[in-house]
Amino acid sequence: MPELRQSSIAQHYHERTKYDPQTIAFRSRGLDWAKQPVPFKEYKIGSTFDLKPYIQNQPEAFTHNPQAQWWQRLSRLLFCSYGLTARMPSMGSAVYLRAAPSAGGLYPAEVYVVSRGTSLLPPGLYNYQCRSHSLMHFWESDVWQALQEACLWHPALESTQLAIIITAVFYRSAWRYEDRAYRRIFLDTGHLLGNIELAGSITNYRPHLIGGFVDEAVNELLYIDSLQEGAIAVLPLADMLDIQQNLPTWRTALPSATETNYPKIPDGELLKYFHQATQIQPGITGKLNLPEVKQEKSLEDKYNFPFCQKISTVTAPINWGEKLIDLESTILKRRSTRAYTGEDLTFDELKALLDFTYQPQNYIDQGFDISPDYFDLNLIETFIAVSGVNGLESGCYYYAPKAQELRQIRFKNFRRELHFLCLGQDLGRDAAVVLFHTADLKAAIAQYGDRVYRYLHIDAGHLGQRLNLAAICLGLGVSGIGGFFDDLVNDVLGIPAEEVVLYVTTLGRPR
Repeated sequence: MPELRQSSIAQHYHERTKYDPQTIAFRSRGLDWAKQPVPFKEYKIGSTFDLKPYIQNQPEAFTHNPQAQWWQRLSRLLFCSYGLTARMPSMGSAVYLRAAPSAGGLYPAEVYVVSRGTSLLPPGLYNYQCRSHSLMHFWESDVWQALQEACLWHPALESTQLAIIITAVFYRSAWRYEDRAYRRIFLDTGHLLGNIELAGSITNYRPHLIGGFVDEAVNELLYIDSLQEGAIAVLPLADMLDIQQNLPTWRTALPSATETNYPKIPDGELLKYFHQATQIQPGITGKLNLPEVKQEKSLEDKYNFPFCQKISTVTAPINWGEKLIDLESTILKRRSTRAYTGEDLTFDELKALLDFTYQPQNYIDQGFDISPDYFDLNLIETFIAVSGVNGLESGCYYYAPKAQELRQIRFKNFRRELHFLCLGQDLGRDAAVVLFHTADLKAAIAQYGDRVYRYLHIDAGHLGQRLNLAAICLGLGVSGIGGFFDDLVNDVLGIPAEEVVLYVTTLGRPR
């Protein structure tokens, strides 16, 4: 029987999936390679729209052919978002690497395209087939109104003609990471959203992020088994070359219920139970009566830490080249670094990384959107453990993005401790900088309900992808880490106890 508990299901899930030095060896198990999931979806029936011809030529080749130019933009958008960029041997089947990083190379996300019906792309549902770089048209009826209803008539869907829906196939990640996979699925989704946003800048599309929708309705729209696969995000795509497709700004995140009346859930079933609990349920009338969320828009950063040293991070923006040509090549050549040399970074390099990640307004002149979509960045905090940066003392710093400054809270070189905190991974020890995204989970749940757990991890992954691309552009190494000893991170580095760690990004000189 369900019991009334003090903590919500999101808090319960977070506590249950923490890594602890005393229990991690007991809980870990070997991988069953015979049950390795296939990270691709196949359809037995449907018609294929081949996108390869439009990716093999330079954009200038299509200048005088508007139809080919339209296809070329859509082809580049999808390829830069989630296209196959390499093939690697593996203990099981070969691993196909994609434009967006994924924990363990498992790629739980599926990308669907919904067309309202254009002269070039008939109405219906399409699945992006990354192995063949094509669109599989598996449902040929108009579903746009059903999408609008599922998204509670979000105004971004009123004038747009295309939308992307991202789903997650849970087992792809759970095969390796078990119940903790839910965290990694949403970090991976954040990486993918970061790519879609930046690829939109390259191809003149403006995606608008929608995280508040009736889950059951979107899953039914896509004809997916909601116990195996679930909708994560909806992104209407405004064509910036079509003046009629203006995108109104509106809420990206809606709250869900907060569940404190849940049963004892066995290991292995927690992920799926939690996902069901964070869904937005349909209203009796088809309309939702949701509480208004008051987003905190403080002009001040959350932590001031009086008496600490404050160091400005203001710097010149990274130059991404004419028509963002360097951005596209950076997305496609990005790889997670396997090892660092242990050498120092320069302070200018660290400032450039922070500038591109947190100060998008500095890049409007280069053709970037001034306000990329996040669910609520006011909920995310950033702490940085510095082990080797020329011109910056070793220690742990709070990064204040509004003031654009670092505030030192611990004075120590943490290399040895970081090696341990990152589960003995050499990346933690040899990195020059280890960056931690955190959030006050209890306060976030008070604003958005249990669904905020999705929002927090997607936003952290989105920030992480901007860090990834800035590092690759600067010739640095970068690798995200989703496995760490949760509680010990706060104790060792001096991060306030109410902040839960969402994601870790390591940065350094690649070996």
